Amino acid sequence: MTSSSQVTLRADPRSGKSRLCNVLPAASLLCLLFLILTLSSEYKEEKSSLWRVTNSLQNLKNKCKNQYRPYGIEALPQDIVSKTSNLEMRPLWNEKKKRSKSSVNLLEKKGANSTNLFAMAVGIKQKDLVSKMVKKFLSSGFVVMLFHYDGIVDEWKEFQWNDLVIHVSAINQTKWWFAKRFLHPDIVAEYSYIFLWDEDLGVENFHPKRYVSIVQKEGLEISQPALDYSKSEVHHQITARLRGSIAHRRTYKASNNGNGCDGSSTAPPCTGWIEVMAPVFSRAAWRCVWHMIQNDLIHAWGLDMQLGYCAQGDRTKNVGVVDAEYIIHYGRPTLGGSDENEESSSKSSGKDHRVDVRRESYNEMKVFKRKWERAVKDDKCWIDPYNGNVNVGIGRGYEEQDIKPPPLLYFSSVSSDSEKSISHSSSFCSTRRCCALKFWW
Repeated sequence: MTSSSQVTLRADPRSGKSRLCNVLPAASLLCLLFLILTLSSEYKEEKSSLWRVTNSLQNLKNKCKNQYRPYGIEALPQDIVSKTSNLEMRPLWNEKKKRSKSSVNLLEKKGANSTNLFAMAVGIKQKDLVSKMVKKFLSSGFVVMLFHYDGIVDEWKEFQWNDLVIHVSAINQTKWWFAKRFLHPDIVAEYSYIFLWDEDLGVENFHPKRYVSIVQKEGLEISQPALDYSKSEVHHQITARLRGSIAHRRTYKASNNGNGCDGSSTAPPCTGWIEVMAPVFSRAAWRCVWHMIQNDLIHAWGLDMQLGYCAQGDRTKNVGVVDAEYIIHYGRPTLGGSDENEESSSKSSGKDHRVDVRRESYNEMKVFKRKWERAVKDDKCWIDPYNGNVNVGIGRGYEEQDIKPPPLLYFSSVSSDSEKSISHSSSFCSTRRCCALKFWW
């Protein structure tokens, strides 16, 4: 008898399919989630990279937008642009030229990087005075530029310094005509101070380096050396040297009509003023003054009264006369005339145009006054920093008279605290041809 029976259990195929169906959605979900996370990460990375590129481009765009490029050089890369220049002469080749010992000494003192400029309008008749000035400034490390108003250049070759200076020639032009055309602020931007002098000056008691040191210490943006009143032709008392003083910025003169000068004066010719036979400008002041020089007014009369607007601040502080380094103003006739030492026969050979030059200078002063007043009226955005004291003395401060001036007042004080101590010199002009022009007081 068979008592046992075998039972065979077979897997239900439907149960396997059921388990597979249960796992597949979960796996698909995981794969989908992984794909989403991967895509999201890549998107974020791509977005971040795109943002960085966009931000970089935007910053570059803003930088370029804010970068000022003067008209005409937009096509050039920035670092190739040379915005300024200088008056240094460059050799054609590296070989040193043969020079005299004296010339070499001047060149060595001049140096390769001169920081100041001395420019002067000259004629051959004043060559002795000019030579003394040129040698003194070259030996002090200045760049020297000569403007030849008589057209004579070759005759200067007798001087050993001739090849060390720059020569510019134009017949019968003034130093202001030359300066407007050859001393653009961008050309002289490398020079700390610009000396723009007349030729009839004596510099025996003047030392350029010490002068520069004084104006830097005193903070003078516009200045001139004082005049030795015992030897000079002096037109305005503020330019006369004060014995024992380093520098002064104002003058004092009593007046019964209220037009005198005292401690409360704030305008030229009492303060904030120099004469223009030997002006010295800082780099910043010259940029302003150059723009004020008129192309058609070559004598620049009246310009002196407005120089204070270029003083880079308070003209009563930043404009002054240096007493410690002083000069002599000989007042020799130049443009339009002949040297007074020449024989009368040579004088009579041609017409003397000095009177014509003086008349034209006076007319130019009146034209400049009208131009200034019109400019002030038309510029609605301009604010006068001197509260209407703009035109004090312009067009009314000069009188063409060849007469003896009133006694000159000069200071006997030493310090600025005692500037008001005044002494009279009634015989000052008795033996000097000191005032071709005088102020109306």
